[in-house]
Formats: sequence, C-alpha cells, structure tokens
Amino acid sequence: MPILPVHERLAELWVIRSRRPLTEAEETDFEHCLALNASYCRQLAHLKNLSLLAAMTNDIEWQHEICSRIEKLTR
Repeated sequence: MPILPVHERLAELWVIRSRRPLTEAEETDFEHCLALNASYCRQLAHLKNLSLLAAMTNDIEWQHEICSRIEKLTR
C-alpha cells in the first residue's frame, strides 16, 4: 500500500500529539485524516473481496477489471 499525503499528515499529527496537545485546527485535521484513511482502507478491502469472489466464480474478465481498479486506487 502506498504512502499517500493523507498518511504522511496523519503520521505528522501523531508525532505532534505525542509531544503536546493538538491545536483545534490540528485536531480537525487529524480527524479528517482518520476518516479519509478509513474510507481508503474500506474501498480497498471491498475491491479485494470482489476480486476473491471473481476468482472463486472463475470470472476472469471481472477479476481483471477489479484488479485494474485496485491498481488505480493504490498508485
């Protein structure tokens, strides 16, 4: 899984939070990054589940389509 800008910001805020309380703006940023990360992980898991289903039903064309979507998401 690639490191996206949202992951970098999340890590930055995590480090800041370990040294001092986050400002209100930083706390908002942190919550926003967590939500985006959860959405990204949920989308990726969904596509992986669809890919497994396509493989189990031997639907090669569908599986290639799903794998293409996974590649696009993880670039």
